[in-house]
Amino acid sequence: MSGPVAVVTDIEGTTSSIAFVKDVLFPFARKHLVEYVATHGEEPTVRQCLSDARTLAGEPSLDDVGTVALLQRWLDEDRKATPLKTLQGLIWADGYARGEIKGHVHADAARALRAWHARGLRLYVYSSGSVAAQKLIFGYSVEGDLTPLFSGYFDTTTGPKVEAASYTKIAQALELPPGDILFLSDNVAELEAARQAGLFTACLDRGEVAIPPGHGHPTFHDFTTLDPFALVS
Repeated sequence: MSGPVAVVTDIEGTTSSIAFVKDVLFPFARKHLVEYVATHGEEPTVRQCLSDARTLAGEPSLDDVGTVALLQRWLDEDRKATPLKTLQGLIWADGYARGEIKGHVHADAARALRAWHARGLRLYVYSSGSVAAQKLIFGYSVEGDLTPLFSGYFDTTTGPKVEAASYTKIAQALELPPGDILFLSDNVAELEAARQAGLFTACLDRGEVAIPPGHGHPTFHDFTTLDPFALVS
């Protein structure tokens, strides 16, 4: 094989700053949660989120005010609850569409993704954020609309990012042998799981998190010198 067929990339800490999610997206959702539910509370998707939150909390008699307070508490706790994530996505979509938020993507990542796409690589995303949230970050990014570069998106509905089976599922969905795929992340546990599934891996160390030494994955500080064709051969 002369090179990879596909690159699957993480977002936070890899293509984008971890601080963007922590310091921009989460506070935006919390700030606008009460207003958004008050304005859109009768829409079916929002009503379903509120109902699902009550069910998940085991408090079916909670009114909307109490449910919003519950969701705010979950936001502060960074709970990975589906109704909360869905509402966050709706609030972010509204903010992106109004121009109040721009998705952060490192300039070096955007340049590389465009170059790889031009060279015929199939590009995919695998992130713990929902597929909808992934599309918003890249669609309304500071580097322009990058969504035409991607052939598909995966989130944790595929499976946990630290389990090899999730990467096996991705390879099956792409209809490719695992050895034709390069996975990029700043998380060594994720890289280990991908390697166990037979994927090639590369670690992005942008200095945002403490990455343990000696992990054995090719490491790059940004996308500038990262050449998938040199890693997969």
